[in-house]
Amino acid sequence: MPPQDAAIDVAAAKRRLAGVAHRTPTLRSRTLDDRCGAFLFLKCENFQRMGAFKFRGAYNFLASLSPAQRDCGVVAYSSGNHAQGVALAARLLSTNATIVMPSDAPAVKIAATRGYGAEIVFYERERSHREEIAQAVAAERCATVVPPFDDVRIMSGAGTAALELLEDAGDLDAIVVPVGGGGLLGGTAIAAHGRDRNVAVYGVEPQAGDDFAQSLRCGRRVTISVPATIADGLQTTSPSDLTFGIAQRHASGIVTVSDAELCEAMRFAFERMKLVIEPSGAAAVAALLHRRIEGLSGKRIGAILTGGNIDPARYAELLATGATSSSMR
Repeated sequence: MPPQDAAIDVAAAKRRLAGVAHRTPTLRSRTLDDRCGAFLFLKCENFQRMGAFKFRGAYNFLASLSPAQRDCGVVAYSSGNHAQGVALAARLLSTNATIVMPSDAPAVKIAATRGYGAEIVFYERERSHREEIAQAVAAERCATVVPPFDDVRIMSGAGTAALELLEDAGDLDAIVVPVGGGGLLGGTAIAAHGRDRNVAVYGVEPQAGDDFAQSLRCGRRVTISVPATIADGLQTTSPSDLTFGIAQRHASGIVTVSDAELCEAMRFAFERMKLVIEPSGAAAVAALLHRRIEGLSGKRIGAILTGGNIDPARYAELLATGATSSSMR
C-alpha cells in the first residue's frame, strides 16, 4: 500500500468524531430504485452538523493539532461548507478561525460561517488565489492552514461517512460520491477498500468542472478555469497530487452531470424523499438518475448526499425553473 494511502486513518478519525459528529441516516426510496434500476442507499450528510460532510474532516484535522497549535488559531479557504465546518470545529475546540471566502459565496454560507464565530476575509475568485491569501494570513498570525481536501486528516474524517454507510447498508457493489477537490472520493475509497477491495468507487463532477475526469484521461493533473456551475462546492480547478494519486489507484471512474440534471436530482429528493440538498450534494443522485455509470443495474449502490446548505430563495428558484446560464452564480 502506498504511504499516502496508509496515512489515511479512517478508524482513528471515527474515534475522534464519536459523540461529536452526527451519525447521519442512510435512507432508501423504492421510486429511486425503480428509476435507477438498482438498490440505492443514500447517506444523508445534509443532516450532519453545519449541514454537510465537511464537518467530519475539519473536526478531525483540528482535533489532531497540538494544544500549542490550537492556541495560535487556524486559517481555511472555502466557498462555504469547509468554511462552516472549520468555523464550527474551531468553536467546539476553543480556537480562533479565519476563513478566506470568495465574495460571491452563497449568503447563507457566509452568514453561518460568521454565526459560528469565524472571521471572514473576502477575495475575488477571478483575480486572486485563495491559497496564497490564506498562507499570508496564517504566516502573519502563526496560525495553521486547514486545507479543504489536500490533507490525510481531512480525507480520514471524510471517509467516516462511507464507513458508517457500509456499516448501515451492509455489503455494497459500488459507492458514488460528488467530487470537488477529491477528499471525499479518497476517504471513501480508503474506507471501502479497507473492508472490501471489490467495492467500486465512482466520482461525479459538474460538466463545467471536469478537472478530475480530464486529469484521469490524460494521466496527469489538468488545470481548468473556475467552472461556471450552480454546484459552488465543486468549483475546483485541479486535483492535488495527493487526491489525484489516490483517485488513480482507487477510483473506478469519474462521470459528469449537467446543472439541469443537478436541479432534477434536487427536485426528486424534495418531492419523493422530503430531503433538501444543495446542488453539489445532489451530484451522486443526478448521475444515478441519468444512469451515467454503466454496469450498476440490479446492484447494491451507496450514494453520499454531501450537504444541504442553500439559500431558501435560491433553492426555490432552482426547483421551479432549473439551471440556466443566467442562474449560474
